[in-house]
Amino acid sequence: MKAPLPTEFLTRPIAHRGLHDTSGGRPENSRAAVKAAVERGYGIEIDVQLTSDRRAAVFHDYALERLTGREGLVREHSMPELASIALTGSNETIPYLADVLGLVAGRVPLLIEIKDPDGTFGPDVGPLEGAVARTLEGYNGPAAVMSFNPHSVAAMQALAPGVPRGLVTCAFRETEWSMPKARRAELAGIPDYERAGASFISHDVRDLECARVLDLRRSGASILCWTVRSAEEERRARAIAANVTFEGYLPLHAD
Repeated sequence: MKAPLPTEFLTRPIAHRGLHDTSGGRPENSRAAVKAAVERGYGIEIDVQLTSDRRAAVFHDYALERLTGREGLVREHSMPELASIALTGSNETIPYLADVLGLVAGRVPLLIEIKDPDGTFGPDVGPLEGAVARTLEGYNGPAAVMSFNPHSVAAMQALAPGVPRGLVTCAFRETEWSMPKARRAELAGIPDYERAGASFISHDVRDLECARVLDLRRSGASILCWTVRSAEEERRARAIAANVTFEGYLPLHAD
């Protein structure tokens, strides 16, 4: 059974990886970026990855280097080890998912992207989804999960059926995705929406006019989009999408 997406996800623009600003000491997916979004009343999108001790760390890249200057992969470290690593250009360190839940405390909607463990979007899922489901138990506030990997979303349907689920989708262009052509074409058609029990998609803003997105919209799916970087781009996106995931500017919102 589908869990509907709460209306807060459709009325408050969603800050991509929090309201981050490297010049202001607020790296992406940091506690400071989360706090800044909450203070301005924006929704928040974050990324989670599995640690070596099977917890959910809030971090986007598989590798540590871009955001910390350290070598190695997130999955090679325990959560206490990651929590001691500084994010470049700030006093911030890598947070647990539980840390972010505590900071948000239900005040704004929280959209959690579950990263694929190996980039193949195959069926080898479960540990990270389990960690996310356990961490969300008892959380009192609007939260939803999503992933590019349909198997991940289907796993969350079994592990946390009351948490709204969505698919992150796009055109899967050859220049941007190193996977077989047939798999890219399959994913671009969004065939797993019903099987995964999804109630929304978050689609690439560059591809919102594709036929499948429009069909899903007509059938009642909530359409979000990523990543919007200007007020003009937001205006165009809202012709189709109910809400935007943004960075680099400050959208208006009603609250």
